Amino acid sequence: MIPYGDFTFFLIALIALLPVIILGFLGKRSYIYNGVVTAFMIVLIFSSDKHNLFDQKYLSVQLISFIIYVVWQVLLIMFYYHSKPKNNSFSKFVTVMVLSILPLALVKVLQSTWLGGHQIHFHESKLIEFVGFLGISYVTFKSVQLIMEIRDGSIKEIKVWKLIQFILFFPTISSGPIDRYKRFVKDDKKVPTGNEYRELVLKAIHMIMLGFLYKYIVAYFINTYAIMPLQLDLHGFVNLWLYMYAYSLYLFFDFAGYSLFAIAFSYLFGIKTPPNFDKPFKAKNIKDFWNRWHMTLSFWFRDCIYMRSLFYMSRKKLLKSQFAMSNVAFLINFFIMGIWHGIEVYYIVYGLYHAALFIGYGYYERWRKKHPPRWQNGFTTALSIVITFHFVTFGFLIFSGKLI
Repeated sequence: MIPYGDFTFFLIALIALLPVIILGFLGKRSYIYNGVVTAFMIVLIFSSDKHNLFDQKYLSVQLISFIIYVVWQVLLIMFYYHSKPKNNSFSKFVTVMVLSILPLALVKVLQSTWLGGHQIHFHESKLIEFVGFLGISYVTFKSVQLIMEIRDGSIKEIKVWKLIQFILFFPTISSGPIDRYKRFVKDDKKVPTGNEYRELVLKAIHMIMLGFLYKYIVAYFINTYAIMPLQLDLHGFVNLWLYMYAYSLYLFFDFAGYSLFAIAFSYLFGIKTPPNFDKPFKAKNIKDFWNRWHMTLSFWFRDCIYMRSLFYMSRKKLLKSQFAMSNVAFLINFFIMGIWHGIEVYYIVYGLYHAALFIGYGYYERWRKKHPPRWQNGFTTALSIVITFHFVTFGFLIFSGKLI
């Protein structure tokens, strides 16, 4: 069952969360029941009529793969956490990182169309249908971020049950938003009062209603009455251009709607999962856009890829210019982001396209400092928003695979 994919999911999830909500209004929390409802929802999410054991849909192959994967990540993280005081060598850090990322890398390779007819099959089904599971990317992001923060020393304490709770948190398990361990644990330790929880519930209701509007009304109409008809003929320039607008808006309303659902259900647990979107199409430049679009992913890549790449190059003095090193770090950052979406040409080009936009905007900023604008008003602001919007939507056209 896909999280937030149909009304049945909402009904089951809300019924399961009723005791959580009642306790929340009383200013209490049951960690035992929270664990039970999490396990129940995960079994439900990974249920499968096709790939299961003993013809039991709730004993799915994906569920088993997920459990094995979680055990693998927990063992890696706890091993590194306990062994770090004795040996915090770079080689050990890299080894643990590679082992953590390896399952996701394998899944991305198996998902690639580059394999063509050479896809590995098992019992007349593709191997990817057995080893891959919903949300593997976002669980990996959590694990990698934890390993990096252990390396830095910013995380002083990790309890195995809190770690498991953090990884298994079902409201965000499939597609984020990507939370941080320390922030999550801080919320989990502080049980909100009845009045505080009432405010969280009101916000959750608002987000659920807005999410229904975004995902099930606006996104549905865009897909039904714009994307599907336009896909029948994308050979003409006008149709391709209209598809670019429709697809970009659909991506936003569909994913923003999902994110609102995930955050709302997090709030019902008393966990203030960070937002994912902040009016991204009002961005005035490409940097502003990535501070508004899929924010938890953008900030994750900024902290875990861009900043670390820049720090490494600066420490090794690989280039004389800090600006040049920053540009190389942008290139690495968005190239990896492109590959993360999938090992397809259009995803890689999409990543490199955004790297080029960042680098180009950096040069523009340097030029602008030497040539300050003579006048700036509402018109210039609107113009910058329109220009940014078109650069961004063209990127989404690349991302869609319809251009390449």
